[in-house]
Amino acid sequence: MKISLFRESRAGETRVALTPDAVKALVSDGWSVEVQRGAGTLAHFSDDAYSQVGATIVDTPAGDVNLRVNAPTLEEVGQLPEGSTHLSFLSPLLASEVVRAMNERRITILSFDLLPRISRAQYMDALSSQATVSGYRAALAGATHFDRFFPLLTTAAGTIRPAKVLVMGVGVAGLQAIATAKRLGAKVRAYDVRSAAKEEAESAGAVFVKLGVTADAAGGYARELTDEERAAQQTALLGEVANADIVITTAAVPGRKSPILLSTAMVEAMGEGSLVIDMAADGGGNCELTVAGQIVEHHGVRVVGLANPPAQMGASASFMYANNVLKLLALFGAKGELKPDWSDEVVVGVTVARNGEVNHAPTAEALGVERVAISAPKENE
Repeated sequence: MKISLFRESRAGETRVALTPDAVKALVSDGWSVEVQRGAGTLAHFSDDAYSQVGATIVDTPAGDVNLRVNAPTLEEVGQLPEGSTHLSFLSPLLASEVVRAMNERRITILSFDLLPRISRAQYMDALSSQATVSGYRAALAGATHFDRFFPLLTTAAGTIRPAKVLVMGVGVAGLQAIATAKRLGAKVRAYDVRSAAKEEAESAGAVFVKLGVTADAAGGYARELTDEERAAQQTALLGEVANADIVITTAAVPGRKSPILLSTAMVEAMGEGSLVIDMAADGGGNCELTVAGQIVEHHGVRVVGLANPPAQMGASASFMYANNVLKLLALFGAKGELKPDWSDEVVVGVTVARNGEVNHAPTAEALGVERVAISAPKENE
């Protein structure tokens, strides 16, 4: 069976879903792989590098399994073979028309956004791998845009105090932002609504901020705050934000709008020359003033809306994403054949639709269609 690697059409995207090494592994496993011309160029993977490991370079891919980083456009959906399989960061609730168009073509739709957050799935968790890149780039963006030093410097011209960085959200991205800012010499504080985040933040080098507002949920994740809790949170955060030189916000919710953590009033409480680095800008931003891809200045504070931060490190981000793809595809087939195990919770979890039926309940609701649950086949089938 044939795997097709597509060139990304999203503006500014540098990532690619498979590296030449990943293609080599698939070819060795019996798959035929075709690569759209120029697919890896922006990540520094040439067409020759792909062809040397057994891929065929084509202008219009049309495989049994179609791989991307981002969702296709409606026009691109029209070029996909009917009955094929698609895998990407689809965010089905934000791309309902694309999902509808693919489902009409009876395409099996898989989305990394829906991967179950269980231990066995960590090796295929592309959300986490790309969040690692985003957190690293967020800290570097803070150092780049800040017009002062990050570390403590004692010089003949005087002593320069270290920058004070506040990281909001201690998930994968937040931990990487903490560690990177710490390595650059900043004094780092961190806040998260999960009480379990305290130990993680401290292990990365931050002082954990306790505000008395927690939102612990099952499995160590956070639930959504009530309006009263959110108001109490922002009141308690005001002093922390005002005392920071740089605030890095990392609270992104896959497939949904990012929660507001920083109000305009909180930004106005910050000192002249301070920065907000909003890593969640693509989802609407954690700050009320954020505009994705732009720097907004307000009362002497610059709010930097990072757009698609993993694309700023196309090579490394692609390497990590491609490894996630290989691990997930292994559950859907091997030796060049698609044979999904429909009793596997990971296989079922990432599946949005198949056979013209929508399997993901929230997507079915958004499309106004009946959800059809996936049931495992009987042993004699």
